Amino acid sequence: MRRINLAAPALLLMAGCSMAPPLHIPATPMAEDYKYGALWRNAAPADQQPRGQWWRTFDDPVLDDLIARADEGSPSLAAAVARLDRAHAEARLAGADLAPTLDGQMAISRKRLSAGRPIGPGVPVTADQYILGGALNYELDLWGRVRDSVRASEADAGVEAASLASVRLSLHGALADAYFQLRGLDREGALLRRTVDAYEASDALIRIRHEGGIASGVDRSRSQTQLANAQALFRQIAARRATLENRIATLTGVMPGQFAIAPADTIGALPAIAPGLPSTLLERRPDIAGAQRRMIAANARIGVAKAARFPRIDLALAGGFQASGAPIVSAPTGYWALGPLSAVLNLFDGGRQRARVAVSEAEYDILAANYRETVLNAFQEVEDSLASNAALAAEEADRRRAAQAAARGEELALDRYRDGAADYLEVVTAQTAALAAQQAFITVQTARQRAAITLVRALGGGAQNGAAPAPR
Repeated sequence: MRRINLAAPALLLMAGCSMAPPLHIPATPMAEDYKYGALWRNAAPADQQPRGQWWRTFDDPVLDDLIARADEGSPSLAAAVARLDRAHAEARLAGADLAPTLDGQMAISRKRLSAGRPIGPGVPVTADQYILGGALNYELDLWGRVRDSVRASEADAGVEAASLASVRLSLHGALADAYFQLRGLDREGALLRRTVDAYEASDALIRIRHEGGIASGVDRSRSQTQLANAQALFRQIAARRATLENRIATLTGVMPGQFAIAPADTIGALPAIAPGLPSTLLERRPDIAGAQRRMIAANARIGVAKAARFPRIDLALAGGFQASGAPIVSAPTGYWALGPLSAVLNLFDGGRQRARVAVSEAEYDILAANYRETVLNAFQEVEDSLASNAALAAEEADRRRAAQAAARGEELALDRYRDGAADYLEVVTAQTAALAAQQAFITVQTARQRAAITLVRALGGGAQNGAAPAPR
């Protein structure tokens, strides 16, 4: 009996054990600053950035409404939410193993006992049997198998939380990107509409001059060709816009046939985006948070695999009341049973348990390498986006000057043609150059808006409220 009393404290100490190795998040070297971040950070300090709803920095109510509709109707977002709910339920299911199970039993039966029953011959007996009781079962988690399983399930839930944040960020980014492409086409369509009107006026002038014998048939043909090409470009823009409109409808969870966005010849605000310090990227990016959770889960499963090599100890307790008649609940009818206290130890399995441990450790190493790769890719995406934004800002200034110069050249060519100082080929050349320059200017403005969205996605959003929580 004394040996049992000495062993009891040891068992209690072992109950707090875990076979999982210490968790080490791989260290990733990082610079003190972004390579291309100076221009952007000086434009707007990080503490002035809105938290969470980054799309509001574009100051576009239509975009705000579209994203709100996407949050409510997107099937992909709904699926991600359901996966997170499932992960939380699985974590609760794993956590239930930490508590004992209690089963209740109630049975009523009627039996006829044989006259030759073992207790002695006699008259056959018919009796009613009543049972009211319960049973308690509990696994003594001495090696931490159950607790490590719970940790792994909780980490899996964290992975799904990070996945939900990634899906939401990707959805918002894709929607904003499609929307600004559509608005770019609206501006290009408005440009082509004005161009067609101008070409029609020029064609009318050429027709009058041709009928008067002032303009040649070649000038007339060139004018008609120029007008027809502009009309064809306008129809191309309309078709591309319809495609983008249908994509936006799908992203918001609406049937394309029941969805429309009114055209607008405007350009929204272009916010300056402060990337912050490189170290904050590790906290913002949902994919990095998800990679960390996968490592935590894999580390816990190493403990589960190691614990399987030790005995599994189960304790059972049963009790209740049993009677052949009323009253059923009374002291003489009570019964109880303690046990069995069972311990199952695998003595030989051909190396299966050692192999499972090796598999778990290899899985952890894989996820650790994936984590480092995820971090490096995140920094690359930010650097690429910052460089692209800086280049596009300079390109926009160049395109603006080119468009202004081409517009002046078009006006001069028309004036020279009206004065008879040039033929219509000079006008056509100037018009073509002006249209191309204006289209390029609109394209680069749209590209800057899209690049800003790409930078936001690379940074993990405007804030951390949509990301998975930091590991504990």
